[in-house]
Amino acid sequence: MELADIFRQHGPAYRKSHRLPLQQHRLMQAIETCRTPVLGGVVEWCDHCQYTHIRYRSCRNRHCPKCQGESRAKWVEQRTAELLPVEYFHVVFTVPEQIAHIAFYNREAIYDLLFRTVSETLLTIARDPKHLGAEIGFFSVLHTWGQNLHLHPHLHCVIPGGGLSPEGQWVACLPGFFLPVRVLSRLFRRLFLEGLRALYSAGELHFWGELHALEEVAAFVDYLAPLEKKEWVVYAKPPFGGPQQVLAYLGRYTHRVAISNRRLVAMNDGQVSFRWKDYRHPQRPRVTTMAAEEFIRHFLLHALARGFQRIRYYGLMANCHRADKLELCRRLLTSPGADLLPEINLPQTERPGLRRCPLCGEGTLSRIEVWPPSHGPVPWRCDSS
Repeated sequence: MELADIFRQHGPAYRKSHRLPLQQHRLMQAIETCRTPVLGGVVEWCDHCQYTHIRYRSCRNRHCPKCQGESRAKWVEQRTAELLPVEYFHVVFTVPEQIAHIAFYNREAIYDLLFRTVSETLLTIARDPKHLGAEIGFFSVLHTWGQNLHLHPHLHCVIPGGGLSPEGQWVACLPGFFLPVRVLSRLFRRLFLEGLRALYSAGELHFWGELHALEEVAAFVDYLAPLEKKEWVVYAKPPFGGPQQVLAYLGRYTHRVAISNRRLVAMNDGQVSFRWKDYRHPQRPRVTTMAAEEFIRHFLLHALARGFQRIRYYGLMANCHRADKLELCRRLLTSPGADLLPEINLPQTERPGLRRCPLCGEGTLSRIEVWPPSHGPVPWRCDSS
């Protein structure tokens, strides 16, 4: 079973009963038609075993669970030349549930604020001579979901273990330790709440439903007051051992979607069941069942606006000077550019431009016919191999 099957069966009724923005209409249509004759395809022939293979085109929507392989492979190849031969750290910034409620009605504003405050927090603490005393570089990936598909905005940051001092020298962090997470948490909390108040004062936040009362200044102040004393969760995962581990992480993590097809269990009588991991008991996967309409609503919570960048770069990795800064770091680390990183071992199906026969695994597939897109009904089942 696939997400597309759920959308094809229950999507029309959901669209009729809900007023959806154009972006979400297009998202659902893209997933429904992905790798079907509606988008057209090609007929391929194996030069080794003469196997004839029909491959339908993909929708390439970034929310589609079937379309991330090629995008992920290209992105990882681009990042390969940018990694440094140092220890890498993975730091996660999360916001309290009350902030997630505000984000429900103000997604882009809150997500932009999250990126901005996390980057300022990391760059400020790293520049402090009491900690690292250097300019660092990193990239951040936005995830808006928890395992159970509830709205849970958080930011994953992948950071090299060191940076450039004001004198232009490489400063390495302590082995296995980057920055104190408690210090990061306190500054992140202060900057985020200050930014949230600024958005409110500028009239850029909107509230409906149960949060409608927050339009009153006093109610908004009271709503935020407990958050000023609450501990905001910032945690550092065990550091990567080197570039090979970083590449393995990037290959499976940066282009995730809210739920993958392999987590779907069943669809019966208007109900959808899916597996999810309870991190309090990680050895016991749980299964949740909900109405198909509710499942679709939960999935669409995580649809980002068109053009919204969910992977962003900061510090030494900022786009404006990334090449020059990283080249300086390489010279200071005295590592030849050609020997910086191991070879990337991507799955065969994710290698751009290389099509091996799925039957014999030895021959190369050659295109012998092209099928144009059609505009007929979406087939309920089709061979998408």
